[in-house]
Amino acid sequence: MDAKIEGTEIPGEPADLVAKAHALRDLVDGEAAAGEAEGKLTAKTVTALEKAGLWSMWLPQELGGAELWPVDSMKIVETLSYADGSTGWVLMAAGLCIGTGGAYIAPDIAADMFGGNVPIIAGHGAAMGRAHVEGDGFRLSGNWSYASGILHAQYIHTGAIIYEDGAPRIDPATGEPEFRVFVVPVEAAQFNGNWDVLGLRASGSIDYAIEDAYVPTGNSHLQYLKAPNIGGNVYKMGIFGFSNIGHTGFALGVGRRLLDLLAEVARAEGKRPFVLPQRGGGESFQEQFGNAEARFRAARALVYEAWRDMETVLPGDAPVPTRNFTMIRLALNHLTTVTNEIASFAFAYGGGGALRQGPLQRCMRDMMTGAQHAQTSPQILRECAQDLMGMAEGKVWTMRALVDPR
Repeated sequence: MDAKIEGTEIPGEPADLVAKAHALRDLVDGEAAAGEAEGKLTAKTVTALEKAGLWSMWLPQELGGAELWPVDSMKIVETLSYADGSTGWVLMAAGLCIGTGGAYIAPDIAADMFGGNVPIIAGHGAAMGRAHVEGDGFRLSGNWSYASGILHAQYIHTGAIIYEDGAPRIDPATGEPEFRVFVVPVEAAQFNGNWDVLGLRASGSIDYAIEDAYVPTGNSHLQYLKAPNIGGNVYKMGIFGFSNIGHTGFALGVGRRLLDLLAEVARAEGKRPFVLPQRGGGESFQEQFGNAEARFRAARALVYEAWRDMETVLPGDAPVPTRNFTMIRLALNHLTTVTNEIASFAFAYGGGGALRQGPLQRCMRDMMTGAQHAQTSPQILRECAQDLMGMAEGKVWTMRALVDPR
């Protein structure tokens, strides 16, 4: 079991869940076209993920989840993204909201929320809203974009800045306006049916709005928390650690599928695209394909090295070192660049097959869309370089930057 580090106890049943993800690949692949047409995952896919226990892969064990550690949960997202990028994307986005919601909101509220069937939680955790202090809670309003998986959700995970007496309330721990994540029933939101996009079409990542919803304090948590109310050391990674796992698994799965599909085109006996007139694709194509394989495999090796190193530091009592966060962010940024270039390579040599509806076209569109996410922006790469050059001593990671701790 790859995620097992000598001398530590890894929670959950990783081998079983990874095997269940593999068992679902054909079903997920077969439902992908229908999901794109619907603009969301099909009911068949959603139910299959639920029956396999995959929605709760990051939910604390105390609440009935697997509390899965990074490497095996990344394998699950990688496996499902190979079958369909949108399915892997929605699973990782909702899985993050489910797992961190269970770990960080008030324990009594979490126990009630997860006391029966595990609800799907989805939304957008960026601070696009305002939450005005009111009694023992907040009055929440705002507009949010790109809420992956929200069309399947029973609760919404959504971010806002806290206001008190008409002004942002300053968090003494950061010196910045207080930034909280709220977990509210889906009925509090109004949905916009505006998911008309290039790729990840079945992710249903629509925009939504909330107006004057009252939210008890216990249904929220500080956005940067890394100390759970429920759960173990895996939650020391915080929200962006889980997000990094998911985006990495997505790029791994889609990248591998692109290369496999392009190899199928090159091997085909007949009906090859004009740009691959020879069986095997010709010398120029083969050189480029070999280079793409080497770069992808090297990027994958860096990813797994960085995450296995992360698993060695999670069991202790100390916070996760800045360098470990730097390496997982560097690995994701590099992998996404390599995989996005493979998508362009596949388009250039896929010929007519790259234009028609089908797995090759879908993978190209999904990868190019996923690469637009802020987690893989050039700014992240520049911040990683600061640490690697020894110019970030004592700094800690926020969402997009290295800063001095308070």
